[in-house]
Amino acid sequence: MAPTHSDHHHHNDGKKPPPKLLTLPTILTIGRVAAVPLLVATFYVDSWWGPNATTVIFLAAAITDWLDGYLARKMKQGTAFGAFLDPVADKLMVAATLVLLCTKPFEAGVFGQAPWLLTVPAITIIGREITMSAVREWAASQDGKLSEAIAVNNLGKWKTATQMTALTILLATRDGSLIGEGTLLASGVVLLYISAWLSAWSLVVYMRKIWKVLLM
Repeated sequence: MAPTHSDHHHHNDGKKPPPKLLTLPTILTIGRVAAVPLLVATFYVDSWWGPNATTVIFLAAAITDWLDGYLARKMKQGTAFGAFLDPVADKLMVAATLVLLCTKPFEAGVFGQAPWLLTVPAITIIGREITMSAVREWAASQDGKLSEAIAVNNLGKWKTATQMTALTILLATRDGSLIGEGTLLASGVVLLYISAWLSAWSLVVYMRKIWKVLLM
């Protein structure tokens, strides 16, 4: 096909800039990925500011996650790269936080000495994310019917909300300086279990939908 006049026009004139790769939402997303090593570093700081810094970084990541999704929609600045990196940034942050919390078992008042306390939901949540991305990838390679079947469900939203809240609480209560520590810690653990349950359940819901489509 011969290039049309507008093709040449587009290149020389520079009136239509190429789509920007680094939109603000994407920059925020890259920032969240870059914050993961920082999160790990502050977690092992023995000073009083360590746990606070870790909590602040995690909270900032959770807020920018919400913010960059909102901005991408509002400013119609969603890029393909951003859409790919956004969930990756989330999962990296969550997985890193879960692993970190598992490396430092806390004296869980109500729960006594339970070394497996956080490991169980951590493995569930991380395992679910790995399975989910594999399932999504597979569904995307199949026909369109499958992709429609696995559109985002509300369980996912609740899962994210409880997960973010639980992890923020657990990061904040590690150093024992907060008032009402025991209760907060317990609620953080309970929320994490609820989040792990929602995680697993939303995977089951997905699989069921896929199963139905396949059997049709």
